[in-house]
Amino acid sequence: MWAASCLASCCAGCACDACRTVVSGISRRSARIAYCGLFALSLVVSWILREVAAPLMEKIPWINHFHQTPDREWFETDAVLRVSLGNFLFFTILAIFMIGVKNQKDSRDSLHHGGWMMKIICWCILVILMFFLPNGIISFYEATSKFGSGLFLLVQVVLLLDFIHGWNEKWVGYDEQFWYIALLVVSLICYVATFSFSGLLFYLFAPSGHDCGLNTFFIVMTLILVFVFAIITLHPSVSGSILPSSVISLYCMYLCYSGLASEPRDYECNGLHRHSKAVSTSSLAIGLLTTVLSVVYSAVRAGSSTTLLSPPSSPRAGSGKPLLPLDKADEEHEEKEKSKPVTYSYSFFHLIFSLASMYSAMLLTGWSTSVGESGKLVDVGWPSVWVRIVTGWATAALFIWSLVAPIIFPDREF
Repeated sequence: MWAASCLASCCAGCACDACRTVVSGISRRSARIAYCGLFALSLVVSWILREVAAPLMEKIPWINHFHQTPDREWFETDAVLRVSLGNFLFFTILAIFMIGVKNQKDSRDSLHHGGWMMKIICWCILVILMFFLPNGIISFYEATSKFGSGLFLLVQVVLLLDFIHGWNEKWVGYDEQFWYIALLVVSLICYVATFSFSGLLFYLFAPSGHDCGLNTFFIVMTLILVFVFAIITLHPSVSGSILPSSVISLYCMYLCYSGLASEPRDYECNGLHRHSKAVSTSSLAIGLLTTVLSVVYSAVRAGSSTTLLSPPSSPRAGSGKPLLPLDKADEEHEEKEKSKPVTYSYSFFHLIFSLASMYSAMLLTGWSTSVGESGKLVDVGWPSVWVRIVTGWATAALFIWSLVAPIIFPDREF
């Protein structure tokens, strides 16, 4: 017994030392990766609780205070929403606290990049406290999350447009024949992929012998937008590049596919799952991994994008302190480094994670409206279908606006 107690104490001590070592190793350069890791952890916790927490939550009196106990799916959704709310509050508090940080001299700069042990503890406390809140607050957060998710998707679209236009300007800026050929080749590949993709969508989601008018409308509407992109881009008044048009066309077709693939599995026009009704753990894992990668990429790029409230500056220098005392020249150099402006908006970076928390909760709960088998899938159900389709239309509208706005308002800079 004494030996077992000593062994347990040693293991606990080693675990604490390991955690302190990992946390202390997070530097300025890896801070954003650490935030992404914390966000990914919240999604994993949400997924696990969705699968195992329902029996426990049924026994909590302030959660299950109904005359008739709801079905298991209600408790699964509630668990995901409570973890999401804790995550949302954590990043929202950081976003508010980081408002106005302009240079590395600000004391809040150190808080943004350090204090990770305290941050992790605060995150855990917030998530645990959410399970003591009444159901009314969670219901309000659920309704609010749908609007926050829409805003997050809009940010994704703006980031994509910013990336594509930047990509095109960079290659055109080289002003060499090789890069012009590369632009043409990439554009042709995107267009071939777009039209091949559309044929696959007709085969999978508009099979003959079934009344699939809605799916056909979605696909045809996307094809019409593809042609509209090309016509506007090649118009003499616009004189745009074909690369952004081709990439946006492919992305809109992908969003159409994503929306159609989110249709309920028992829907007769969803040919993707016509022969497979079983939900495997691997498919759930792949769906969650795709969600994590998409959300993390959007959050990181949004925080550092020059289009989205990020102050321009040079790359950050490391924050490690030397072991030997600094001489006067080194002290002046360090002071100069600290006075540099920040490389991205800390507040906006955390705000994107707040919106991403809402969005991921909607994905894991099927937008809180899925029933039956659809509730066991990541991002499946009619609300998910319409969100994807409307996002594709919003992408098309913003891209067209980015082409015609300089003509309509020639005196403004876009």
